[in-house]
Amino acid sequence: MSNIRITKQFSFETGHALYGYDGKCRNVHGHSYKLSVTVIGNPITDNSNVKFGMVIDFSDLKIIVKEEIVNVFDHATVFNKNTPHVELARELEKRGHDVLLVNYQPTSEMMIIDFSEKIKKHLPKNIKLHSLKLQETDTSFAEWYADDNI
Repeated sequence: MSNIRITKQFSFETGHALYGYDGKCRNVHGHSYKLSVTVIGNPITDNSNVKFGMVIDFSDLKIIVKEEIVNVFDHATVFNKNTPHVELARELEKRGHDVLLVNYQPTSEMMIIDFSEKIKKHLPKNIKLHSLKLQETDTSFAEWYADDNI
């Protein structure tokens, strides 16, 4: 049987600020992120299985990514909790804002690493995460490939 790659795309709005950065992104701002998630595996060959012919049901992949990433990051502001931004985060939380405090600088590069770990934990054993693409703007994105991280 052939390995087949399946891709599902997601979008979410997230704010962030890069503490210590020497450009405009040190200021709180937001992006309309687009996340492409590609998994690889063999289609199910058991014709008595309701998922016969599928590598993974798109809706099953959607559940994983929505629960772990989209529902968490959408319309939240992300700060590195190991910086003075934690004070701003606490103030925003007091005012009812959704804030995420992470252990990393919330760049696309670091977010995509975080996302890869979250998704891999929930995939069935016979399905592997192949790649992720996190698009921050129309012209800027980060990519993660399993083959680059062996």
